Amino acid sequence: MTREFSVVIEKDEDGYFVASVPTLKGCHTQAKSLDVLMKRVKEAIELCLEVEDPVVTEFIGVQRVAISG
Repeated sequence: MTREFSVVIEKDEDGYFVASVPTLKGCHTQAKSLDVLMKRVKEAIELCLEVEDPVVTEFIGVQRVAISG
């Protein structure tokens, strides 16, 4: 059975790519390249699924919000 998960990927100030899986609490990983990151996030998802079931959510999108100050 194939399961799909939305993964949020950001780049931090040190140049690392950081991946988070919102439907799996605490499911995060990082790497210097996107290729390595994708391998690691698959491993992280598999490990997280061993201890918890995903929360059902629906990804809507990303919105930038500007505030003054």
